[in-house]
Amino acid sequence: MEWRVGGPVAEQLRPVARPRLYEVIVEQLCAHIADHEMTPGDRLPAERELAAQLGVSRASLSQALVALEVQGVVSVRHGDGAVLVRRPIEERAVKALREHADRLPEVIEAREALEVKLAGLAAERRTDAEMAAIDSALATMEAEIAAGDRGVVGDEQFHEAITVAAHSSLLAKLMHEISGLIRETRIESLSQAERPRASLEGHRRIATAIRDQDSAGASRAMADHIRMVSDVALLREGG
Repeated sequence: MEWRVGGPVAEQLRPVARPRLYEVIVEQLCAHIADHEMTPGDRLPAERELAAQLGVSRASLSQALVALEVQGVVSVRHGDGAVLVRRPIEERAVKALREHADRLPEVIEAREALEVKLAGLAAERRTDAEMAAIDSALATMEAEIAAGDRGVVGDEQFHEAITVAAHSSLLAKLMHEISGLIRETRIESLSQAERPRASLEGHRRIATAIRDQDSAGASRAMADHIRMVSDVALLREGG
């Protein structure tokens, strides 16, 4: 509905966007860090204690911590909990969170376009040494998961090894250009319940096809994998 104030027609009113729960929790975490004058290297309270203080579920708190980890505010370490990396500015943290959620679909599209092709090329062009690097990345991720971690390092190494094995300098350059954005989606995805092991199984299927030099099979396996790892809570909760 339009209305007049002193003559000119004012801009039409729009519905006020309701903040998502994890945005509210991010704001509270930023306030907690400021109120307690925390400095880099300080640990936040254990998740169970922090969730009780905030009156939220551990799942919702975990999602908010992941959002801050993606921004480089905290580092979530197995056995150590969340450790402050840099002090956040509340308004910027929430703005960055919303921007991250908004660009996730485009990052997923880019991964599908690039990595499906790279997997097919890797199956055609890989050397024995490059296949060994892919297998080494699988072993790294498996060891990380067995130790209770999410497998972020092994996951990163696996996709990098496939990019190298594809022998396409232009596609590799494009992957490098969006590597920071891909890392955001990787952390977000591997923080989902049961996702690390499911992701590892997807990697094994891709590796098998590359080992067999099955280009079409490698592309299909990568497409299936990207679709699976792209199912993240940040998108399910209403982008």
